[in-house]
Amino acid sequence: MNIHEYQAKALFETFGVPVPKGVAAKAASEFDAALAQLPEGPTMVKSQIHAGGRGKGTFTDGFKGGVKFCKTKADAKEIAGRMLNNTLITLQTGPAGRKVQTVYFTVASDIKKEYYLAILLDRGTSRPVIVASTEGGVEIEKVAHETPEKIFKVFVDPAYGLADFQVRQLIAGLGFTGAEAKGAAKLIRNLYTMFWETDASMVEINPLITTPTGEALALDAKVSFDSNALYRHPEITALRDLNEEDPKEIEASKYNLSYIALDGNIACLVNGAGLAMSTMDIIKHFGGSPANFLDVGGGATKEQVVAAFKIILGDANVKGIFVNIFGGIMDCNVIATGIIEAVREVGLKLPLVVRLEGNNVTAGKATLAGSGLPIVSGDTMADAARKIVQLVA
Repeated sequence: MNIHEYQAKALFETFGVPVPKGVAAKAASEFDAALAQLPEGPTMVKSQIHAGGRGKGTFTDGFKGGVKFCKTKADAKEIAGRMLNNTLITLQTGPAGRKVQTVYFTVASDIKKEYYLAILLDRGTSRPVIVASTEGGVEIEKVAHETPEKIFKVFVDPAYGLADFQVRQLIAGLGFTGAEAKGAAKLIRNLYTMFWETDASMVEINPLITTPTGEALALDAKVSFDSNALYRHPEITALRDLNEEDPKEIEASKYNLSYIALDGNIACLVNGAGLAMSTMDIIKHFGGSPANFLDVGGGATKEQVVAAFKIILGDANVKGIFVNIFGGIMDCNVIATGIIEAVREVGLKLPLVVRLEGNNVTAGKATLAGSGLPIVSGDTMADAARKIVQLVA
């Protein structure tokens, strides 16, 4: 689960990570009250969407930049009016863009130098890793490609936690000295505490800055959380912005379905993440294009299968459906019954190919065959994939 910058910075402050003073507004009527909480002088206006590259983005009306420096609060109010309820297009949003429904006013900070700092989970070592660089304020991917020697990593033992020598290693690598080193060390320790205690999957500050007065501040903030751990954090779950999520993905979450929309035209309904990935691969192998990742899990019910079909059909790009089920824990006949109910309930008119294998597969295939519905059976995964690609061609 992702949250907005203004929400992330409020969380930073809770854990003692210093940020510039800022106030969010969701309506033009809130601008004056929000700006009144900031001192007179240079002010930043930041569009709040769940996508990077905001500063280089363009609004659909031609206005450029979702992050703007303003010399006065009056200018900030005017710029915010142009951003709010406008659609911002960045490299990460795609051509459809995202509607800006919140703007964030912050004090414009004097910058001495910019750095990059992030904490995430390294799956190779099963440990948190702190990634740092002296090259902040730009895309870290560009730094990794052009000057990889300027990025360094510190792996943290989850049982012990962040050690003092590791903090010193980070401080030295970033070149901090004196008061800056003391402030940055505290920031890093507090940031790691936040990462660990909130079950975050990623915390990124780009840029982390130092000011002429020796402060270390998080000028930007990007935070995402492990969705599997949200049951432990109702206060974080409350920060979820459904306006930033695909409605189909929201509906899928209600039925404990794992759904991610893609840009193809062959919908996939599969049990198990690994099989789902293989299903998308084999569709591509035979010249098709998957419309989604949809994992119904190891113990799907008929109700979940019906819900999955409805979600799939909510995508206008879908021209055919491939159901690929391996019954380990799951009963193939339960899936077959769910498929039949779903087809009848939604009045499916698109091509549907089903491949069943595993637990109670004979009964499942017999149920499908006796339904009287135009369901195409696939003997193997390859056979089924070939058939659905041909049917939607």
